[in-house]
Amino acid sequence: MKKKVATAVVTVAILSGAYAGMASANTYSVQKGDTLSKIAKQYQTSVSDLKQWNGLSSDLIFINQTLKVANVTLLAPAPAAPAVTVTSYTVVSGDYLGKIAKQFGTTVQELKKVNGLLSDLIYVGQVLSVSAQTPIAPPQAPTTPAPPAPPTPTAPSSEYIVKSGDTLSKIGLQFAMTVLELKTVNGLTSDRIYVGQRLTVSGAGAGTTQPPQVTDFAGTLVNTAKSVIGTPYAWGGSTLSGFDCSGFIYYVANQSGKSIGRYSAAGYYSRTYYVDQPQPGDLVFFQNTYKPGISHVGIYLGDNQFIHADEKKGVSISNLGSPYYTEHFDGFKRFY
Repeated sequence: MKKKVATAVVTVAILSGAYAGMASANTYSVQKGDTLSKIAKQYQTSVSDLKQWNGLSSDLIFINQTLKVANVTLLAPAPAAPAVTVTSYTVVSGDYLGKIAKQFGTTVQELKKVNGLLSDLIYVGQVLSVSAQTPIAPPQAPTTPAPPAPPTPTAPSSEYIVKSGDTLSKIGLQFAMTVLELKTVNGLTSDRIYVGQRLTVSGAGAGTTQPPQVTDFAGTLVNTAKSVIGTPYAWGGSTLSGFDCSGFIYYVANQSGKSIGRYSAAGYYSRTYYVDQPQPGDLVFFQNTYKPGISHVGIYLGDNQFIHADEKKGVSISNLGSPYYTEHFDGFKRFY
C-alpha cells in the first residue's frame, strides 16, 4: 500500500514537470526575450490591457510568468520590407543633390542624412553613399502584356546656373515655373539659392498656371492705376501733380479703398507677402536699380505687364520680359 502511494506521487511529479511552462488558450507563458509590447503585438492587444488583466503596476515581466491575453488570434506575417541597396557614387561635374537623388530614387534629405551633410554643397570627386529601396512584389500569374500606352509629352527640361541677383521668383518667371515647382524639381527645402548653383528648369509650369482671378480690390486697384497713365514723374510725389514709384502705390491703393501709409518701395516690400502665381493687382518689386536692395515697385497687370511711375515716361505700362526689368526683378508680393 505504501508502495502504491509513493508511485502515484512520483507519477504526479513527472506529469507536473512535463507540462511546466505550458499555458491555456487564454494565457501565455513568458519566454526569454519577451516584452509586454512584443506580446501585445502578437495577440493583437495593447500593453495597457495586458497590465490591467494581469494586475501589473509596471512593464516588468519574468521568464515562465503566466499572463492572461485577450485574443489568441496571431497576426498574419508582416509583408516583406523593401530591399534596400546601398552603394557609393562619385560626384561628377554638373551634379547636385537633387539630380543624384532622382537618379537613385531617393530624396535630398535622405542623401544629406546618410552622408552627414549640413548643406546642399557637394564637390567633384566627392564619394557619397546612396541607397534606393526596391519593393519586393509578390509573385503573380503570367498575363498577356497590354499594348504600351502612347508616351505622355513632357516639357523639355534644361539646366540653369544661378547668377548674382537671382531669386527663385525671378528664375520661375523666366522659365514659366512657380517657386513651388522649382523647389520640388530641385529638392529645395527653402527659398535660398547661391551663385553658381545648378537648377533644373522646364516650361512645365506654363501649361498649369490658372488664369488670373481679379478680386474686387485688385480690379479697382488696376483700374485706378490705369486712370492716371501719363501723370509725370516727380521724386517724392504722391499726388496727381506727379508720382515717384512708391508715391504712385500710396495714391492708387488709398483711392481704391485700402488705407495705407506713405512708405518707400522697401517699406511696401516689408508689408506684403510673396506669391508664386501672381494676379492682376499684386505688387511687383525690383532690386538694385538706382541703389542696392529693393528700390522700385509697380502693379502687375497680367500677361507679363505692369504699371508704374517710370522716371522718364511717368505713369506707364512696361513689360517684365525686357532685359532691364528681367535683370532687376525680385518677385511678386501681395498686401496683407
